[in-house]
Amino acid sequence: MTEIKNIQPKEVWGIFDQMLQIPRPSYHEDAIQDWAVQFGLNLGLETIKDEAGNVIIKKPASPGMENRKTVVLQGHLDMVPQKNSDKVHDFTTDPIEAYIDGDWVTANGTTLGADNGIGVSAAMAVLASKSIKHGPLEVLLTATEETGMDGANGLKGGMLDADILINMDSEDEGELYVGCAGGEDANFSFRYTEEKVPVGCTAFKLSVTGLKGGHSGIDIPLGRGNAIKVYFRIVNAAEKLGIRLASIDGGSLRNAIPREAFGVVVADEAKAPDFLALVDEVTGIVKAELSATEPNLSVKVEAADLPESVIDAKTQRNLVRAIVALPNAVIRMSDSMPGLVETSTNLAILKSNPVGLTINGSCLMRSSVDSAKKELASRLKAVFELAGAEITFSGAYPGWKPNMDSAILKLMQNVYNNKWGKVPKIMAIHAGLECGILGQNYPNWDMISFGPTIRFPHSPDEKVNIETVQKFWDFLVATLENIPEK
Repeated sequence: MTEIKNIQPKEVWGIFDQMLQIPRPSYHEDAIQDWAVQFGLNLGLETIKDEAGNVIIKKPASPGMENRKTVVLQGHLDMVPQKNSDKVHDFTTDPIEAYIDGDWVTANGTTLGADNGIGVSAAMAVLASKSIKHGPLEVLLTATEETGMDGANGLKGGMLDADILINMDSEDEGELYVGCAGGEDANFSFRYTEEKVPVGCTAFKLSVTGLKGGHSGIDIPLGRGNAIKVYFRIVNAAEKLGIRLASIDGGSLRNAIPREAFGVVVADEAKAPDFLALVDEVTGIVKAELSATEPNLSVKVEAADLPESVIDAKTQRNLVRAIVALPNAVIRMSDSMPGLVETSTNLAILKSNPVGLTINGSCLMRSSVDSAKKELASRLKAVFELAGAEITFSGAYPGWKPNMDSAILKLMQNVYNNKWGKVPKIMAIHAGLECGILGQNYPNWDMISFGPTIRFPHSPDEKVNIETVQKFWDFLVATLENIPEK
């Protein structure tokens, strides 16, 4: 771990190294919030933790900079807990095992937490610095962003005095983000009855693994496989052999593309060879289709203990058809910004619950066009209601409408051009940034988002580019030094 804190700029990496030691998955954030509060108090700064778990730290202006506009630096403290199935790691107690891999920092079999740990570390480094020139400064570290943006939703108006918000949760250096997609969860449930396993059957554990997964917004246009959809493609093909489904366990996080899916199926012993051959056939087809994006896709069939029961035949048919028919991945690209996904949905979780005799799942819908998100919700509702399932919608959050006349946008474009001889790209992101929510209670804020280059967030392949962290830091410092007068 010591090698991480010695990377330049040490001001940022040293703090990120501290964060690596503190478990901080969503809903287990007390320790990291306490660390942030103590960080501010140790510097003698005004520091509070609000009812929603947000930490706010205020730092006076540098001498001679008192008349500058007030800036709030914003990031979120929680991280996505994803690990490879063969990795032994408890995100609620264990530190992240980070290491340098060439030009990148990554983690050993787990998510790294550079999303949004690097942004938070940069904000804290500014607070700790005695040499950076800046106007009145506020740092806002929000709670539980990854699972519902609870902190942003719970932040009350009047707690911050800023004129400008700089969000540091974007993931491509050299780009300035001025808009984001809104989102909403679709939660569905099938009720089933248990049926006895037919006589003369054998059981198999069917596993789909090796997929890359990733962020269900940022990575959705990359054409990656969805483990749950692959699993049910196989089951759908195998139903002609009388295959019965006993259980399903696919995906684990609402905002991640599922990398793995497991379940137990039951087959007539006489048809077991045909089932194994069919799995091989469908697997070969799917591998060929996804050869460029999912080279490590693996489908295994292993002998399993015969279960006591299977899901009733009617519910199985409805479930299989619903999952096969379910819209998934990119629905529409943006007409106004080339290369930007406008609308998407990701089947994130599907799990059977033998105690409650239900099969529960969720999809996260995203769109930068509110009417398109509503239309997509109606499509999902139609699919699941036709299949006899219950569906509810929750956790809706607004998008962030771009302001191309933004003063902070123009300032940061000029600062970047002066330092590196080129103008950064103006972008919107197909993911949920907290700016849209925060702007509801602070409509006067002039908002922008930027960050270093992070790849494969929300997956164990997450990594952050070392060189871009230095540029991100230099850009932040130069921006703060050039904030205009009030």
